[in-house]
Amino acid sequence: MARLLFLAHRLPYPPNKGDKVRSYHLLRHLAARHEVHVGTFVDDPEDEAHVPTLARDCASLFAPRLHPLRARAASLAALLDGRALTLRYYQHAAMARWVRRTVAERRIEAVVVFCSSMAQYAEGLGLPTLVDFVDVDSAKWAQFATDRGGPLAWLYRREGRRLLDYERRVAAAARRSYFVTERETELFRSLAPECAGAVDAMSNGVDAEFFAPEPARASPYPAGAPAIAFTGAMDYWPNVDAVVWFAQEALPALRAAHPGLRLHVVGRSPAPAVRALAGDAVNVTGTVPDVRPYLQHADVVVAPLRLARGIQNKVLEAMAMARPVVAATGCGSTIGAADGREIVLAADAPAFVHEVGALLADPARASALGAAGRQRVLADYAWSANLARIDDHLAAALAGRAA
Repeated sequence: MARLLFLAHRLPYPPNKGDKVRSYHLLRHLAARHEVHVGTFVDDPEDEAHVPTLARDCASLFAPRLHPLRARAASLAALLDGRALTLRYYQHAAMARWVRRTVAERRIEAVVVFCSSMAQYAEGLGLPTLVDFVDVDSAKWAQFATDRGGPLAWLYRREGRRLLDYERRVAAAARRSYFVTERETELFRSLAPECAGAVDAMSNGVDAEFFAPEPARASPYPAGAPAIAFTGAMDYWPNVDAVVWFAQEALPALRAAHPGLRLHVVGRSPAPAVRALAGDAVNVTGTVPDVRPYLQHADVVVAPLRLARGIQNKVLEAMAMARPVVAATGCGSTIGAADGREIVLAADAPAFVHEVGALLADPARASALGAAGRQRVLADYAWSANLARIDDHLAAALAGRAA
């Protein structure tokens, strides 16, 4: 058992959105084997109530409030010093003091960083560090820039360049770095060839016992009305873009062929653009106590994400619930499931209309697709197996420090 410092940019509990699902399971994996001291931020007032629950799983926990509006304003100072805005956003004097004190008092032996923005607190500690980048965030900002014009496009391109410079420095200093898919790993190797030998893919997982169909689970949908579901945090821009695009470009044609069909957008904190969709064609639920009924009883689950990177937990969860999933080619292809047998991929709006419509018209095929998708999840996406990749690297880092 080692004494570890775990740094995450967002409270890793409850596991109710993509990055928190991964950070929560990574923390649980480490805490089952080591003494783990956690430094993280509470950026959602609703998460404050969950701090005591998380504290029970940690040797110690420091979780100050991070106020998004203040952090955004403060991050603009990075325009003057040439840094990435993301780093300035998460710069926090109390966190830096807590890290230094914890390393000294608790005799920390190694650091595990979740998200590159938290690596700034591991600098200068002289400790072996493992970094879970999850995605190549710099590439995400560059992608955002292509969908914007004027000053925002310039700002996003700048952020992509500055953040890539920092990601390269972090990976070069780390003992090992991880990305969520082989595709993201290869992308980073191409952007940072000097780090190619020290980066690995560490896939996401899904709790297939929790996300399992249950015959007694009641449907939240009106009887007799076809239902398409999209789940996710609805203040996250790639999710907002996905549902707005799908509602405008694909849903009208689907409703013309399937009267009464509704798109159910299920997730916390819907942005104004999402709330504006609510009406006869779209049901915007906001926060729900349990997403599983909405997945289990959907006729089709869609993931029309055009901007997101890596493996999407929402896709894995829907597949684990044995539901037929139609996903955008860019995000669905990262799953490794067979197109047409375990998942259906769609490249554009006409393809979504065709594929979703075909599944709505053929319930037997939809059921078979969902069952095959669950089997794929059971075979490839157990958290324990995927996160075990970090154990050998951590042991080697600790051994090297001891030597």
